[in-house]
Amino acid sequence: MPLFSVHTLGFPEIRRDDRLCPLPLRKGVALLVYLAEATGAVGREVLATMLWPEGREEVVRARLRRLLHRLQLTLGDDVLSIDRSTVRWSSAVSLQLDSQLFEQACDRSEFEWACRHYSGDFLEGFSPGDCPQFDEWAFFRREALRGRAIQALERVVHDRNAAGDYASAAAHAGRLVELDPLSEVYGRQLIRNLLLAGDRLTAQRHLAALTQRLRDELNVAPESATRALLDADASLPVEHPPSTRYVSGDGVHLAFQTYGAGRIDVLLVPGFVSHVERVWEEPLCRAFLSALTEMGRLILLDRRGIGLSDRVGFNPSVHATAQDIGTVLDAAGSRRVVLFGASEGGPACIKFAAEHSDRVAGLVLFGSLAKGSATPDYPHALQASQYDTWLRQLVAGWGGPAGIETFAPSLAGDPQARAWWAGLLRAASSPGAIKGVLEALRDMDVRPLLGRISVPTLVLHREGDRAVRIGAGRHLASHIAQARFVGLDGADHWVFAGDQQPVLDNIRQFVGNLNLPTATSIR
Repeated sequence: MPLFSVHTLGFPEIRRDDRLCPLPLRKGVALLVYLAEATGAVGREVLATMLWPEGREEVVRARLRRLLHRLQLTLGDDVLSIDRSTVRWSSAVSLQLDSQLFEQACDRSEFEWACRHYSGDFLEGFSPGDCPQFDEWAFFRREALRGRAIQALERVVHDRNAAGDYASAAAHAGRLVELDPLSEVYGRQLIRNLLLAGDRLTAQRHLAALTQRLRDELNVAPESATRALLDADASLPVEHPPSTRYVSGDGVHLAFQTYGAGRIDVLLVPGFVSHVERVWEEPLCRAFLSALTEMGRLILLDRRGIGLSDRVGFNPSVHATAQDIGTVLDAAGSRRVVLFGASEGGPACIKFAAEHSDRVAGLVLFGSLAKGSATPDYPHALQASQYDTWLRQLVAGWGGPAGIETFAPSLAGDPQARAWWAGLLRAASSPGAIKGVLEALRDMDVRPLLGRISVPTLVLHREGDRAVRIGAGRHLASHIAQARFVGLDGADHWVFAGDQQPVLDNIRQFVGNLNLPTATSIR
C-alpha cells in the first residue's frame, strides 16, 4: 500500500513513499489538499464550483474531468476513488496529513511535539488563483490551526519556564513573537526568559526591536512593565500577572487564575472571547481587574474552546460553561462566590446561580442578556438575520480589531487598544471556531431560569451600549426577584472601557451589603 504524505503546514507538497510528486497544476494541489482535509467523499459539483466559480456548468464539469485524469496519470490510477457524483482519496492508499497529526497532538496535550511540527501556516504562500471559495476555506482553516499553534506555544513557554529551562522557553516565546509581533505580552515573555537564561545582550536587542515595531506600527511606546525588564531586578517584571493553572473537568482542561485574597471570591465570566493571560496586557483592563481584587479574591477562567483552555469539537453551550464554572470553583477551593457575568458570560452565571444557589453569595450581570436573538415576546436583541449579518462582518474582520467600534467606541481610535484587541482575538479563537460559538449564543435562551434565581443580583448596563441594548438589562432585572438595576452613562460594552468608577462603586457597595460568613472559602 503506497504512503501519501500531504504537507499543508507551509507551502503544500504531496509525497508518495517520501518522494516528491511533481504537480505543476495549482488547482490539482488544491483539490488533493481539500479532499485530504475532508476525510471522505466530496461531491463533484462542490469541487467544480470551488475551482471554477465563473464557468458554465458543462465547461467546469469538463475541466474537472480533465484535471482528475491528469492527477491519475501523475499519481497512479489507484490513488483517487471517483464515481459519477463524488471524488475521494482511495482506501487503497495510506494517507498522512500533517495538519491532522498536529491537531491530534494538541488534543493529547503533546504540545512540544505539536510545536516542533508546526512548520508554517496552513498553505502559506499558496493559492490556486481565481478561486475565492477555496481561498476563504483555506483562510478559516489557517486561522484555526494558527490559533492552536499559539495555544500550544503558550503552554510550552509556561511549562518550560516553570521547569527552569529558560533557554527553551525563550525559543518558543520567540516563535510567539513571530506569530504576533505587536504583542507586548509575548515580547515580555521572550525578553524575561532570555534574561533568566543569562543572555542579556539578546534580550536588549529584542527590547529595542519591540520598541521600534510599536513606534512604527502603532505610534506608541512600550508599557512601563516592558521598559522595566532590563532594570537590575528584571527577572521579576513589574505588575507580574498571576500564574495560570489547569483543571480537568468533563475531559476538558480549563485554564484559570486566582489573584488576591479576601472574605469573598469574585469569579469573572467574560463575553464571547477571553484569554486569562492577555487580559492583563491592556492597561485599563488590568486596572479594572486589580480593583476587583480589593473586594476579594479574583478568579478568572477561559471556558472550554476559548483562550488557553482546550479546544473542543463542538460549540460550548450555556450548560457546558456552567459546568466549567463549577469545575473551576472546585479547583480554586471556593465554597461561596460572587458571580460576575459580563455580556455573553451572563447566561452561564444565571444558570449556575439558579441551580447552585448554595454556592453563590451574589450575582452581578453587566451588559448582559437572557436571549440571543429577538422574538415577538423578546424585542431586546437583534433579529436572527441581523445577528447573522453582524456575525459575518465580525468574522470577515478577524485578524484585525474586529468590532471594536461597537464594543468600545471610547477606545476605537487608540492604536494600542486596537492592536491588543486584534491580538487577543487571534490568541483566543479562530474565525471558524468563533462563528460556531456565536451561533450557539444566538440560539441561547435562559429566560425560564430567571424566576429561579434566589440570590441578591445587581444588573449594570450602560445607556448607550451598542452591542447589547439596555432593554435586555432591564428585562433581566425585572424578572429576577432580588435584582437591582443600575443604568450607567456611556456607550462602551466592555466593562473596563469608559468610566470604570461607577461600575466599581456599585459592585463594591453590592458586595459590601452581602450577608457573608466569616469564612467563605477553603484555601
